[in-house]
Amino acid sequence: MKNIKLLAVLFISSIIVTSCSDSDPEHIHDEELITTMKVVLTPETGDPVTLEWKNVEDHEEGGHEEGEHEEEHGEPEITGGTLMANTTYSAVITLLNENESPVDNITLEVIEEAEEHQFFYTASGIESTFMYNEDDIDTDGNPLGVKFTVKTGATGTGSYTIILKHEPTKNGDNVADGDMTNAGGETDIEATFPIIVAGR
Repeated sequence: MKNIKLLAVLFISSIIVTSCSDSDPEHIHDEELITTMKVVLTPETGDPVTLEWKNVEDHEEGGHEEGEHEEEHGEPEITGGTLMANTTYSAVITLLNENESPVDNITLEVIEEAEEHQFFYTASGIESTFMYNEDDIDTDGNPLGVKFTVKTGATGTGSYTIILKHEPTKNGDNVADGDMTNAGGETDIEATFPIIVAGR
């Protein structure tokens, strides 16, 4: 089962080859890298707004050289957006691995493994209401959250945070309503976007 990871797997340079024999089992890490999250928010009237979080690194085959550390990676490029106050937006999330050629659309895998994933959304500093789309569910009828609706409130400046959980407890209290408190699981990606809510 693939376990989506936000950052590239670090090359383990400390493996002592002489301690392994031909009969030792080979450990295969079947993991995916997410370099990019795009969120397109489309109002009932007007132009769509695209939010983007991107951290594309040049990862050479074989991993990092000895002495490199994960914290040396560059900061993500983040594009926020301006939304209109008291407006309903239909939103769609796309996850990509842009280190692959051609680019790998990780969203397709998340949809395929919907029972093992769920998106959560929060707003900070601004009033917004998030709702899962009724047709964006797994085979058990629980929300996935690739598609959602957000309704803005009054004008202000703040941020939206979108989190993808892997293997959350989907039947936990209020998890199906978007409350992450009892979700558990592991975070595959967490992206925060600056948001301005403007008047008309």
